Formats: sequence, structure tokens, C-alpha cells
Amino acid sequence: MKKANQLFAACALLAASTGVFAQNPPPFAPLQNVAQLSASAAVEVQQDLLSIAMTTTRDGSDAATVQNQLKAALEAALAEARKNAQPGLMDVRTGNFSLYPRYGKDGKINGWQGSTEMVLEGRDFARITAAAGKVQTLSLGNVGFALSREARARVEGDAQAQAIEGFKAKASEIARGFGFSGYTLREVAINANDQGPIRPRMMAVEAKSAMSDSAIPVEAGKSTVMVNVSGSVQMK
Repeated sequence: MKKANQLFAACALLAASTGVFAQNPPPFAPLQNVAQLSASAAVEVQQDLLSIAMTTTRDGSDAATVQNQLKAALEAALAEARKNAQPGLMDVRTGNFSLYPRYGKDGKINGWQGSTEMVLEGRDFARITAAAGKVQTLSLGNVGFALSREARARVEGDAQAQAIEGFKAKASEIARGFGFSGYTLREVAINANDQGPIRPRMMAVEAKSAMSDSAIPVEAGKSTVMVNVSGSVQMK
């Protein structure tokens, strides 16, 4: 009786398994008449963010003295720059601050070196360059330009629309080329990138070398916002 029950259970399990496979057959059939393609569009836009890094270095035999000198130079620079700071138009922040030993030929510490940095950044170029020109305790390090989120968002929509239209036109062209009247979209991926990151402009260092309080001359470039649309279509 026990063996009969086991045989019955095995037959029932086999029947159930057969029913599952019958309802959900494995996808062995290969895809047919599917084309993969991509299309891109780029929109060029004027960079609207300015970043100016101002730095100074100190050297001495005592670490505490060097650190205090750097701190005093930075605090004076921050006090001057904050007079014209305004969120979004000109933001002021501290940058790198380092202090490290200097070694002699005998491998022993014979002094200390350090540097500090202040960064001015924002959309008001005139305000930022004027503020940088008034700072006397730090010297100009780097000048860079970039694209703000708002400007990027405005042009990214245009680039995306152009890329989608390009993808659709290419899909129709490919379908017709293979003798089909049209297509349906299977899957699609959209990626965007900004090809104009903040880049240093060392040429402006000479303009600040005289330590005058006049505005530093700067000139922004352009960024290219690119959108790529890729995917596959079912030709029919």
C-alpha cells in the first residue's frame, strides 16, 4: 500500500510538471526582423558658471608659525570676498589647506611648507572678477568655466527631442531598406552628457601678478550638451 501511494504521488508530480511546461514553454524561438540602432544630437550653449581659485603658500622652520600665517592670509581674503558674496551670483568657500614637513639631505625635518586656497564661484562674472581683484593676501590660481544645471536642463530637452527624432527617422529608413513598411519600438535607452566641464585657464595668472585691485579679465567658452538614444525596433 505504501509503494502504491508513492507511485501515485510520483505520477501526480510528473503530470503537474508537464502541465507547467505546457503552459509556459521555454523561449527557444530566436528573434527575427529586429534592428538595433542609435542616434545622437548635440546642442552648444554658452557656459554661465565661473570659478576662480586663489591660493598662497608659506614656508618656515616652525609648523605652528606657518599654519598661523596661512590662517591669517585666508581669513583676510574671506573677509574681503564676503563683502560682495550673494548666493548663486557669487559664493565663497575655502579650498585645499595643507601643511607638510620639508626634509634636508640628511633625511631630517628642517622646515615646514603649507598652502591654502579660497574659491569664488557663481554666475555673476563681473562681481566675481572684481572681488578677486581686491583680494591682496592670496594670488590667482586657476580660472574655470562650466554650465549651470538650469542652463543644461534648458538645452538638454532640445537635444533629447532632436535625438529622438533622429532615432525615429533612422528606424524608418532601416525598415524600408530591408523591405518593411514600418516598425514598432522594442526597447530604448536615453543618455545625456555635458562635454564642457570646468577647465582651468592659467592665462589669467599674469593679470593678477601685479596684485592690483582691478577686475580680472576672463572669457567663457561653450559647452556641448549631447544626448544619445539607442535601442531596438521590430521591423514589420
